[in-house]
Amino acid sequence: MATRRDVLKLGAMAGTGMIAPALPQLKRVPPNAVQYHGHVTHHLGVQPQSPPTLAQFVDPLPIPPVIRPRPGSVTDISMSPITQKLHRDLPPTPLWGCNGVYPGPTFETTRGTPIQVNWKNNLGATHLLPVDTTIHGAESDKPAVRVVMHAHGLKVLPESDGYPEAWFTSDGRTGPVLFNQNPYEYPIDQQAMGSWYHDHTLGILRLNIHAGLAGMYFIRDTVENSLNIPKGKFEVPLMFQDRIFNPDGSLVYPVATDGTHQFWIPEFFGDTMLVNGKVWPFLDVEPRRYRLRMVNACNARFLRMTLVETDENGNRMGMAGPLFHVIGSDGGFLPGPVTSNELLQAPAERFDVIVDFTGKDGKFFVLKNDGPAPFPGGGEVVPTEVMMFRVVRPLSSPDTTTIPGQLNPAPLNLDPTSAVKSRDLTLNELDRASDGFPIMALLDNKNWDDPVSEDPELGSTEIWNIINTTGDAHPIHIHLVHFQVLSRQAFNTNVFDKQGKLVLTGLPQAAPPEEQFAYKDTVKAFPGTVTRLIMKFDLPSGTQIIPGHRYTYVWHCHILEHEDNEMMRPFVVVAPEG
Repeated sequence: MATRRDVLKLGAMAGTGMIAPALPQLKRVPPNAVQYHGHVTHHLGVQPQSPPTLAQFVDPLPIPPVIRPRPGSVTDISMSPITQKLHRDLPPTPLWGCNGVYPGPTFETTRGTPIQVNWKNNLGATHLLPVDTTIHGAESDKPAVRVVMHAHGLKVLPESDGYPEAWFTSDGRTGPVLFNQNPYEYPIDQQAMGSWYHDHTLGILRLNIHAGLAGMYFIRDTVENSLNIPKGKFEVPLMFQDRIFNPDGSLVYPVATDGTHQFWIPEFFGDTMLVNGKVWPFLDVEPRRYRLRMVNACNARFLRMTLVETDENGNRMGMAGPLFHVIGSDGGFLPGPVTSNELLQAPAERFDVIVDFTGKDGKFFVLKNDGPAPFPGGGEVVPTEVMMFRVVRPLSSPDTTTIPGQLNPAPLNLDPTSAVKSRDLTLNELDRASDGFPIMALLDNKNWDDPVSEDPELGSTEIWNIINTTGDAHPIHIHLVHFQVLSRQAFNTNVFDKQGKLVLTGLPQAAPPEEQFAYKDTVKAFPGTVTRLIMKFDLPSGTQIIPGHRYTYVWHCHILEHEDNEMMRPFVVVAPEG
């Protein structure tokens, strides 16, 4: 039987005069597709740029409203069209908001207290952005506006996970798989952590999130409460996104010129940074320690961030700013703090950091970004400023907080010898032979609706070796679990491409300090590298297990344009027979 790789080789022969055997057509893989291991800048033609007059650091950082669900009650979240001013000098921007705001309200929850959420679609039938009906899952026979919300990083049963085909419309139509009549059930049986919620609809999630359907949530617990770290108004949520604007304030989502689909672009990179829905904001702070809860909610942009001292207008003074004291990652606190002057944050990753502004009275610091886009090859626009911190507020009370030496009494430390299976799973990109323009990206050379191939048994531990054969880094997110990063190791991509053999080169590199023994749900998979993960497949505590039942979840790249175009796969957790 011909493999997908045979089809790729056949495409590479096109135009050479060579005669290749007839091969069966593999669905949605064009005959001129090739695999590409370098990097091609994704030329999108001349695209509108944001108005050049947008001044930086003129708007205060907004803090989204907080929702604290009451036990035993149902919290209603309405998704609806809104307009909102995102910059002092922009007209109000048409958006989609949750409960009337963008980003949506922040959930504050407590470990051990389940909550119920009723997600309401009041968006109507017309999308804010162009829907590409050539993308699988977004065909013209499906409603243009449909949604399903995913609480990223929460351990929930499949019906409440936001399965990509569990969408629903404002007029009552529903998707074919795992549709939930509401409310969604969130057990909240995890340790203290910070994360976000966002749309997860197959084929259009990049558009729905881009339009504004995202917000943050926090879980609190007794461990967090016992730590002498900044709290209350000194704990600041920060959701990072990049966008492009028309002069009238409306969003620009570019379309490819001579692309491989109707509208689809391989990645979105905006020229303007937003934090909590405001363009290049500032935050006035006191000369004390602050806790910053960072979420990279960009479509595709990796952020490589530093703090630098500037004047009040943002001009660099040549001095480094305060350090980042990383105390937490995706799924909770680290064993102890990790101090760094730089943070590399992939889309969907979170950092929980303490920054100490003590003794910095009257100074200004800009959060800078120099992450190449795409990462690490570059070639696309990079907005270098993110936001400003102005140490201009007087000290309201003595700062008695600390940066604790010990944080998490139960760090994630899974024993590799306990793994019952090790899976080799590739990241693949299919590109047009004529110019290398991407057609789609795949997980393990499989489409979304190919038969399920990852089927761990409930309660088992597995090792997944993520083999990145592409030229770009990919943030890989696995639903349900929190995994541990064991190592990364380079491999010979030429040998792998030609012979299908995995030949490792050099020595395995241990996870960096901010990943060691950390609870992760999203990981940076670098090009030409095998990223080794270990995870245990458990359902939420108290689940009534159905013997032999297959609990369906997904894993995917969290570059939104990638997961919308085939770089997402279902997996099932199989309960043992009685």
